[in-house]
Amino acid sequence: MGHSPSRSNGAGHPLPSRFARFRRRLRLHRRRRSGDDSASAKAIAADEFAGIARIRILKADMQFKDKFFACLSLGDRTYRTDKSDNTQTPVWDSEKKVIVETNGPHIARISVFETNRFSKNTLVGYCEVDLFEMLTKDLEEHSEDLPLLDPSSSNTTVGSITISCYIEDPVETEQSFARRVLAIVDYDEDGTLSLSEFSDLMKAFGNKLAVVKIEELFRQADTNGDGIVDIDELAALLADQQEKEPLISNCPVCGEDLGKYDKINDMIHMTLCFDEGTGNQIMTGGFLTDKQASYGWMFKLSEWAHFSTYDVGLHSGSTASHILVFDRRTKRIVEEVIDGKIVLSMRALYQSKVGLTLINTGVKDLLKNLSEKQGEKMNSPESAKDIPKFLELFKDQINMDEVNDPIESFKTFNEFFIRGLKPGARPIAYGDQDGIATCAADSRLMAFSSVDESTRLWIKGRKFSIEGLLGTSAHSNALRNGSLVIFRLAPQDYHRFHVPVSGTVEKFVEIPGCLYTVNPIAVNSKYCNVFTENKRVISIISTSEFGKVAFVAIGATMVGSITFLKNEGDYVHKGDEFGYFSFGGSTVICVFEKDAIQFDADLVANSERSLETLVSVGMTLGVSTRNKGLQVPELQKCSLE
Repeated sequence: MGHSPSRSNGAGHPLPSRFARFRRRLRLHRRRRSGDDSASAKAIAADEFAGIARIRILKADMQFKDKFFACLSLGDRTYRTDKSDNTQTPVWDSEKKVIVETNGPHIARISVFETNRFSKNTLVGYCEVDLFEMLTKDLEEHSEDLPLLDPSSSNTTVGSITISCYIEDPVETEQSFARRVLAIVDYDEDGTLSLSEFSDLMKAFGNKLAVVKIEELFRQADTNGDGIVDIDELAALLADQQEKEPLISNCPVCGEDLGKYDKINDMIHMTLCFDEGTGNQIMTGGFLTDKQASYGWMFKLSEWAHFSTYDVGLHSGSTASHILVFDRRTKRIVEEVIDGKIVLSMRALYQSKVGLTLINTGVKDLLKNLSEKQGEKMNSPESAKDIPKFLELFKDQINMDEVNDPIESFKTFNEFFIRGLKPGARPIAYGDQDGIATCAADSRLMAFSSVDESTRLWIKGRKFSIEGLLGTSAHSNALRNGSLVIFRLAPQDYHRFHVPVSGTVEKFVEIPGCLYTVNPIAVNSKYCNVFTENKRVISIISTSEFGKVAFVAIGATMVGSITFLKNEGDYVHKGDEFGYFSFGGSTVICVFEKDAIQFDADLVANSERSLETLVSVGMTLGVSTRNKGLQVPELQKCSLE
């Protein structure tokens, strides 16, 4: 008597309490957006945590009318805004919070796309923001107009974009989180918490001890004794208790147990989880690259129909319809452009027993003849008309501003393909220190300490070995169990290769062979042996710092020829131009003596994920282990100094 009748759901079960409904609502919202796992990221060391950046994409001023959307990319995460109205001045006002680490990704790229209803959308402009610069400015949140650069020419602007960026330091992040998370149990929205509301919050935190001490904690928080607790009082209590005996055992949004790492990681988890779970942030996540975020619904339907995957890892090259690589400069995942029809044909040829049968019954000769004819075509004056089409296809990956000669000077496509760059376009790291090896080509790189590592993580051909790669004339006992690095060049790359080490060219050995593609779809296949069966030219370089180094230039489908610019007996300096590939994709493999080189840590870490690293000529590759006194900083790390 005196109690209202309990409600039920018609099956004899009481309806969940207001508190239970609140937690369920947040968890359901979280599951719907489970593609974005930023709240469950790896643990971050306290001294690595620089803060949480709140990046807001406000609006843009374009040169033409259309429906636009913008993407924000940082590291291996990409987020996108909603689509704007059909206008020349789109407004999005969308924000995203991202973690900033002192040695992590710090170059945020913002890309603007014009929409296409049925297929993939078109990138029209981009800009990059250095979050470290924002952090060191020590300013309040402010908006800033940035030029949008043409993807094919960084010296040309196509509009402007207005963004705001504010980085909360760890103390600010903790305080703002406390205020916002506590506000969600303020059911009557009066800016204060009653004992009942306070009780619901303590239960949501999942700490049994705190539930027992609810009234005691409430009195402790109510510092002015007015019978209610305002947000500032409760935030102060939470901060004080986190130092003594944390009140929060479970994330109130996703329910995950806390305390697995430390206080800073719990705070980061809840800050990002709260933003995702409550939908306060408009920008959609769950993408690896801006291209993935830009695809239209027809593309997504085709993805579903072909059961393909969009991910990184061992099988990404062979089974996915997209090749993802890690850009070393910006520290973010990018997507390699490749035509869908070509993907399907390569899968059929290189990823099946039927394809293997075709290869063994004439396709080898067909690929060779096709490559020879294509090479002749690309050397003809008529081929020059294909240059603009090629530039349009790869407009966000070829920077014509760094090319040494104007486009009209190329009389054939191959002249353009083997284009030289302006002096200084590819600076050589530590050029005066021969104990530091540098990258040999603009390429996608994989580094392995042994053949066993390379076959476990990347090369799936059954017969791959150093002996098979080098052949009897170039192989030596010094290289037998050596380490190797693979530089894969795609058609859009600068196709001149450079010397990675200083030394004397002992000899060149040419090995005839097939012209399989060097695309990961073939390299990751167990049915063919790309590197040991393809045409290749091997140079042995004798060095004082690394011993003998084998430089292997490997031809591929559509590659007309391999040309070296040095002769036997020449002394070459690290960074010197060594030769070039004519039209097509191709690969360079460098083999070092066993334990002669320590590859850079970031290259090894990505290779262990079966993830290629996008590098440029002259970037550091590794350090000689013979010179113990050589002290080199971790060159690919960033610092806040």
